[in-house]
Amino acid sequence: MEDIDHKHSEEDQSSCSLRKQLSEGIGKHSISNPHDRESLAKLYRRALIEDALPFWFPRCWDKAHGGFFSCLDRDGTVLDTDKSVWAQGRMSWMLLRCHQDIMPNDMWLQWAESGIQFLKNHCFDKDGRMFFHVSREGKAIRKRRYAYTEAFAAIALAAHANVRKDEESAERAKRLLQHFLKWHFNPPPEATPKHTHHRPLISLGPRMIALITAQELRHQLGPDPAFNSIIDQMLEEIMAGFVKQDLKCVLELAQPDGNISDHLDGRTLNPGHAIEAAWFMMLEGAERGESGLIKTACQMLKWTWERAWDKRDGGLLYFTDIHGKPVQEYWHAMKFWWPHNETMIASTMAYQLTGELAFAKMHASVHNWAFGRFMDPVHGEWYGYLHHNGEVSNSAKGNLWKSCFHYPRALLFCHQWLMKNPKVL
Repeated sequence: MEDIDHKHSEEDQSSCSLRKQLSEGIGKHSISNPHDRESLAKLYRRALIEDALPFWFPRCWDKAHGGFFSCLDRDGTVLDTDKSVWAQGRMSWMLLRCHQDIMPNDMWLQWAESGIQFLKNHCFDKDGRMFFHVSREGKAIRKRRYAYTEAFAAIALAAHANVRKDEESAERAKRLLQHFLKWHFNPPPEATPKHTHHRPLISLGPRMIALITAQELRHQLGPDPAFNSIIDQMLEEIMAGFVKQDLKCVLELAQPDGNISDHLDGRTLNPGHAIEAAWFMMLEGAERGESGLIKTACQMLKWTWERAWDKRDGGLLYFTDIHGKPVQEYWHAMKFWWPHNETMIASTMAYQLTGELAFAKMHASVHNWAFGRFMDPVHGEWYGYLHHNGEVSNSAKGNLWKSCFHYPRALLFCHQWLMKNPKVL
């Protein structure tokens, strides 16, 4: 890795001051106060362009081969030159959305173009599916059973199509969405099933990702009955199969008829996915002006918060059980970065859409706890993995799963939603 530049610029005083502000919490700021809400929106914008993006870029950009490194140590040095294909799509999309929504920036566009071209040139297999893990040069290393890589590439290509007016990227984005749907909901014979016919289970994950992917393609490529049809179907399946009003929970896995499988897998709840699905649904409710959909999504957020917030140590538990029984995954009590990012977005949206003070308090709690523990005041960005008590478990800032995505997305979307006037139902 001798050809990779590991040098970092000196930290300026403003960046250090910003991180101190963030890591010490929001203090008197409350999103229920219009003045404080605007101040917090500006703080999130600063965090995006002065902390999150500068930690990654340009140091993660592979000038020699294109695309991005995502395996970075605490100070941003490269731990491994292998490349996550998830990261190529997610990071390209993030840069393009910042270019669209924050301000035009030629460097963001140049880096995004590098990621897009690396995806197109190196990350597709002969069968049209995508790899999950490739070498620095783009040689295939691993391919997953699931097709989430295709969904993340789809949103990146859709944004690229919009920014660059590139019809080829637009068509590839649409094909990838259809490929994702086919692979997860009508898989070919060669696909290896996750569950046997003895005890089949269906998952929330593909449905929520299909929902947000169709929403993003609609946002970037324009209205299309095909996108609305996918969104309608996913909303129907999520609410019928996974949202349980009687138990006040959102299932991660369900029987095909929507009933609960009373076994360890079936009882395990994934708070991060439930909260993420909730804000995807809020987004659609706001788009359509459907108060009923927004109400259901806000209920999902409340239920999950009540079940997942660690009342002893703070932070969101990674897994919980429907009935409060032990969870088999040994990392269930760890605190991962991304569920906290999703809760920042969801609580902000929920308050802006309903005006309920409970969501303002939720936002303050998750912001203060997360920035106080995940934030690195020395080198910036967030750690990804904490022990149950909030101590850092792993000092790396990036790997094949964690990249420049969840944290900056939360900063961008919270900034955007806080700048809107609340629309009380």
